[in-house]
Amino acid sequence: MTAETETIDSLDFPAPAYAVADDVADLLFREARTIASFTDQPVTDSELAAAYELLRWGPTAMNTTPLRLLVVRSAEARARLAQHVNEGNRDRVLAAPVTLVVASDPAWHRTLPVLAPHRAQMIDFFEGAAEVREQMAYQNAHIQFGYLIVALRAVGLDVGPMAGLDTAAVDAELLSEQGWRSHLIVNVGHRDEPGTPHARAARLDYADVSLTV
Repeated sequence: MTAETETIDSLDFPAPAYAVADDVADLLFREARTIASFTDQPVTDSELAAAYELLRWGPTAMNTTPLRLLVVRSAEARARLAQHVNEGNRDRVLAAPVTLVVASDPAWHRTLPVLAPHRAQMIDFFEGAAEVREQMAYQNAHIQFGYLIVALRAVGLDVGPMAGLDTAAVDAELLSEQGWRSHLIVNVGHRDEPGTPHARAARLDYADVSLTV
C-alpha cells in the first residue's frame, strides 16, 4: 500500500441516491435473479426488439456495436444448440422458451460508414488487421452482453445467462453462413416462481472491491 493509496474500509458513506426509482433499481438489479425455470408464456419478437432498442444505445469503442443475436426458438434449433452446451445446462436450454446465442461479428468494420462516419476511412486498415478486429469484437460484445441482460429485464423478461458451450461447434452448426463468433447464451422467458431453488447469495461491498489511488 503506497502513501497515495487510500483505503475506504473506515469511511462512512451516505445512503445512495439514485437517478431512478427504487422499484426500477429493484427490477434491474437488487431483486433480479438468474432464472432456471420458466413458464410456457411465449417470448415475442416484439419484446426482444424492445430490449435491443435499449441496449443498442450503450457505449462501445468507436460505436462498433459488434454484438449479434441468434434467436433460438424452435424445438429443433434448441436441440441442435443443446448438444454443444455443457451437460449440466442442456435441460435448461431445451426447456427455455427462447435462448439467445450472444455472438460478435468480426466484420463489424464494414458498418463504420453508418455507425462512425468520421472513422469510415479506417475500413481498409481494419480489413487488413483481422486480429485487432476480432479482439475489438470480442471485448465490445461482452460489454454489450451486460447491457442485454439489463435491457431484457427492463422489458419485463427474466434471464438465465450462461457460459459453458463449445463455441467453435456452435459457430459451425448454427452460424457458419453469417461468419459470427458465439460467446455466451442467455435463456429468456417469464419465471416460473420463484424461478430458482437457491436463496439470494451475498454480494461483496464496495469497500471489498475498490481501491482509490
